Amino acid sequence: MGTAAPQRTCLGTVRDWGGTVLPPALRMHRLLLLGCLWLLAAPPVSSIFQRPTGTPAPLRLQYLLEPLHPTVHTQRGATATLPCVLRALPHNYRVKWSKVEPANYRENIIIITNGLYHKNYGPLSPRVRLRHSHRYDASLTITDVALEDEGRYRCQLVNGLEDESISLTLHLEGVVFPYQPSNGRYKFNYHEAKRACEQQDSRLATYQQLYKAWTEGLDWCNAGWILDGTVHYPIINSREPCGGRLLLPGVRTYGARDKQKDRFDAFCFTSALQGRVYFIRGHLNFKEAGQACRNHGAAIAKVGQLYSAWKFSQLDRCDGGWLEDGSVRYPITTPRERCGGLPDPGVRSFGFPSKEMRTYGTYCFVGK
Repeated sequence: MGTAAPQRTCLGTVRDWGGTVLPPALRMHRLLLLGCLWLLAAPPVSSIFQRPTGTPAPLRLQYLLEPLHPTVHTQRGATATLPCVLRALPHNYRVKWSKVEPANYRENIIIITNGLYHKNYGPLSPRVRLRHSHRYDASLTITDVALEDEGRYRCQLVNGLEDESISLTLHLEGVVFPYQPSNGRYKFNYHEAKRACEQQDSRLATYQQLYKAWTEGLDWCNAGWILDGTVHYPIINSREPCGGRLLLPGVRTYGARDKQKDRFDAFCFTSALQGRVYFIRGHLNFKEAGQACRNHGAAIAKVGQLYSAWKFSQLDRCDGGWLEDGSVRYPITTPRERCGGLPDPGVRSFGFPSKEMRTYGTYCFVGK
């Protein structure tokens, strides 16, 4: 019979299967052999430090709750709340609210709080406050929402090395309309276009607002400025004068242009009114139209106000009326043959007739 394999006791003494104690040199040899076998069987150390593969998982918020709805819908004049709620209160924390301005993409601070005290900043300061319905609530409330309030907001928890933030969008329901002055198309540089929209109770539209208007049917062949200084025009029905029949429908772009030298029309955006637009019938020239409105304690309506009344109050009249800029327009929500004959709802225009003509009535606006 062959020699039995060695046996190791719990005390570390190595014996063969017959019970004979092995000599020290042979014992050391057997121990080294067993050690080598153990190292070979163990997993490689490098596997513990492997680099992660694939797309890293997004960082999870530790203190801020993800908003259920990242977009808050509102209208001009309303009160809107952007939610920001903490799940825990870290030591020595601050919450900072800021807004990314669409015209220049700069981030402007609105309010900073440490839970006990807060400080407001910037032009929004008089109209913002923290909701603070409980001690974990850092939600931002904006009162009397204005056209310029639309955009992206950020709620940031400032907590040393553990800063984190959420982004929310405030979206105003409204209407985009093309605008040009009385002396014809392509007369505005960027700054003149911006001022013209503001004078008509509106502001230059953002690209998102223009794109949404295109999806809702805005079809206009004249290029116009928008808020970020780029120039576009929305086309539903491809045609020769508007880039050709071969181009697909879409919002076509001229890109960024020289804000001082280049001249185009404007795309303006307005939202709900804090007041009412109504029509006064008559054969009035422009000066008489303005006086007729003032006699009723009102003012002659602006273009943006007429579009807002058409959009939000379903104002529908087949009568052309003077507006504040000297144009004559009328709003149609139910298209019919005797009111222009066009198949789609809209605000129709007679352009800018002579202000001495006594052919039209007037649209007036009275605030709440």
